[in-house]
Amino acid sequence: MITVDQLRAMALGRPDESNMASLAVALNAYGQRFGLEKPHRLAHFLAQVLHETGSFRWDTEIWGPTKQQEKYDTGALAKKLGNTPAKDGDGKRYRGRGPFHLTGRANYRAFTKWAKGIDPDAPNFEKEPDAILTDPWEGLSALWYWESRDINRYADDNSLEMVTRAINDGLNGLDSRMMYYGRAALVLLGYGTDRAEIERFQREHPDAGPADGIIGPKTRMALHKALKGRNPFAQEIPVPVPRPTVPETVEEEVQRRTGLWGWLTTFLGGGGAGLTALFGSDWRTVIAFGAVMLAGLLILIVLGPQIVRAIGRIRDAVEGRA
Repeated sequence: MITVDQLRAMALGRPDESNMASLAVALNAYGQRFGLEKPHRLAHFLAQVLHETGSFRWDTEIWGPTKQQEKYDTGALAKKLGNTPAKDGDGKRYRGRGPFHLTGRANYRAFTKWAKGIDPDAPNFEKEPDAILTDPWEGLSALWYWESRDINRYADDNSLEMVTRAINDGLNGLDSRMMYYGRAALVLLGYGTDRAEIERFQREHPDAGPADGIIGPKTRMALHKALKGRNPFAQEIPVPVPRPTVPETVEEEVQRRTGLWGWLTTFLGGGGAGLTALFGSDWRTVIAFGAVMLAGLLILIVLGPQIVRAIGRIRDAVEGRA
């Protein structure tokens, strides 16, 4: 469904190959289960991943701690994340991991419960937070989060703002997410991501607005419409063409006539060899044998056209003209 080469084309800078591969593994194995086989949804999903991971460079939240990260450990935000109110380091322990930077003990616990439903041997991520960074769980953590918040409904409406709020609980980095949406959508549609390719898309889709190489609201809507009208992941299944059958009446006739043809040609062929052997025999015997051969040849001349017509009837029957 998605390749690392496509993800690399969407990214900026120097993305981490292993991070891209982890996401591709999860999408290809489970994407359809989460409705992400639909390109217009996948473009929104990937735009959020690209922003959250800095173009696949990070799979773990960089720890400062910043003032915001300190709130993971104590206070109202810690309680909301399921961390203890005491300053005991669980803010850092359950910091963001995976493509969507899954954060907080409550999310690690909920993801564990869900993962056990897929595979009873899945790790306990609450006890082993770093296990989220193993395959296929790294990519699946993002798929689970996407589904648990029912984000496809916002992607179906092409509401990048609502998708962002569902991921980030706000509009942090909205401009970056919009930029990545354009890149993801273009690649999924088979375009490049530079200005010339944006202009080409705009020329080929008049509803995208002027061909100015800028992805604004009209172009984003045109990208969404183009993605909804196409499923590049569907495979055409060839329809077997049945072999033509010959009607029984035609087949019986041809067997009768061609059987006679075979008998005559065999007889005449054998007769020719016999005639050669008769050279040196009594002259009366040679004349008698020659008369029989002549009679067979006359029969063959008379029946030949009828046999040709029979073969023509077979051809017409096979081609549906009988």
